[in-house]
Amino acid sequence: MTLSRMGQGTWNMGERPADKAAEVRALQLGLDLGMTVIDTAEMYADGGAEQVVGEAIAGRRSEAYLVSKVLPQNASRKGVVAACEQSLKRMKVEHIDLYLLHWPGSIPLAETLEGLMALKKAGKIHEYGVSNFDLADMKAADALPGGDAIEANQVLYNLRRRGAEWDLLPWCEEHGVLLMAYSPLESDRAEQARLLAEPALQAVAARHQATPAQIALAWLLRRDGVMPIPKAVSEAHVRANAAAMSLRLDQEDLAVLDRSFSPPRRATPLDVL
Repeated sequence: MTLSRMGQGTWNMGERPADKAAEVRALQLGLDLGMTVIDTAEMYADGGAEQVVGEAIAGRRSEAYLVSKVLPQNASRKGVVAACEQSLKRMKVEHIDLYLLHWPGSIPLAETLEGLMALKKAGKIHEYGVSNFDLADMKAADALPGGDAIEANQVLYNLRRRGAEWDLLPWCEEHGVLLMAYSPLESDRAEQARLLAEPALQAVAARHQATPAQIALAWLLRRDGVMPIPKAVSEAHVRANAAAMSLRLDQEDLAVLDRSFSPPRRATPLDVL
């Protein structure tokens, strides 16, 4: 399957039964509009988000590229296999397309990679990767057996949080590792409001007859090796996100945004949530 340029996030989905039908419809609409990558995790609502995903893709599994994540405390050689089996059951699927370690933990990564390789060999997952790994983490992983097969690294990356650009993103591009950008519009509502109210972002949006949120997503989409995974529940929000995939920013747009959202000038720790 060809991966969509933008995916759909599910953080905070599955937490309220009253919201489930709307969440399912949103993910289905996203599939209809070409956002085939759906990202979830066993941590989200203690598996509730995976259940929402399972309902959304019922009868259309072949249309979706599923990404899920294992908690680091479950990522022992045997634990990662058991956790994956539970995720498969919650989503009612035979395999996960991309399975990630949610963040670095105390269990040796070599052990986690053994479990991931076993899952891949068994056909339970097709590819594997990591999340919240900085450059040092990626280099250490790459040196381990199975580490050179890591397909993706999911990190917090948006206009206001550009630390990945200094060294992590170039390394991922050089090694063919997809950088998945979570919280591309921030996760905290107040932080998101501040981001979208930035005059530079609003000016570029006006120029393109788009919303500031769409421009912030298009800014991430400008690089082939980056995939934003925004979450949306309302139909209007899903459609707005999908429309961002058709926006193209030029050098003038990028220069305007760089003046307000400065690129990193030195190595800085990755932001995490």
